[in-house]
Amino acid sequence: MMLSMTAFSRQQLEQDWGSLTWEIRSVNHRYLETSFRLPEAFRSLENAVREIARKRLNRGKVECQLRYQVVESSQSELQLNNELVLKLTHANSEIQDLAGTSSPLSSMELLRWPGVIMDRQIDFKVLQSEALQLFEKALDDLVASREREGESLKGLLVQRIKSIREIVSNVREKMPDILKKQRQSLLDKLQDLQAEIEPTRLEQEIALLAQKADVDEELDRLDSHLNEVERVIGTKGQKGRRLDFLMQELNREANTLSSKAIVVETTMGAVELKVLIEQMREQVQNVE
Repeated sequence: MMLSMTAFSRQQLEQDWGSLTWEIRSVNHRYLETSFRLPEAFRSLENAVREIARKRLNRGKVECQLRYQVVESSQSELQLNNELVLKLTHANSEIQDLAGTSSPLSSMELLRWPGVIMDRQIDFKVLQSEALQLFEKALDDLVASREREGESLKGLLVQRIKSIREIVSNVREKMPDILKKQRQSLLDKLQDLQAEIEPTRLEQEIALLAQKADVDEELDRLDSHLNEVERVIGTKGQKGRRLDFLMQELNREANTLSSKAIVVETTMGAVELKVLIEQMREQVQNVE
């Protein structure tokens, strides 16, 4: 299955105490790069959610944000986040020892720290567990969106492969007639000039012209690269880097074909090839 790196997911959990909302955005990137924006009270979850994302995704720039909102009616009974208070006081003591100063945190300074005051009715461990479960649900939705977009990309690539094959077949079919016309054109020019040339020399010149105009090798390589593109599309796992490399190879053969073009038909065919290959390359940039 082909996966896109471009997707968005939003999952929300609403309870009596308030709500949790995860938003995940993913765009194309050379490697996997994840970033998280979490409320202070959920900072301890960062390593866990990062590891979950790493196991599910291979490439892309992924931005994850968690929003935590407590309803006002539930704030009548409050309690301290004892674990966070202890961490803050311990960190402050270490800073004092290193700096050689004595300036303990006041109670009001501690109370103003985000996450210190908690809703008495909320079991914070349960809340963290729900946040993790909601993240996995959001990630499931993101992966499903990547799969849908990936299948759409696959369809676009298959369409362009078909169009490229038609152009290659058309050029291959016309080449014998093109070379025959070039031979006759050369003979006509010599006749118009009333020039006499040895038959052996004439055949050498015609053979040289045919060699310069021969694009069979380029057409064969185009077919070979297209076969490899189709094979990669049908494999499992990451495909983007391999497909990107194949787009470069296809473009190289199209450029060579263009440089060898001796008639309008092959010139236009090469131009159409390059347009289609560039369209494929743009789509491949989003493939995981």
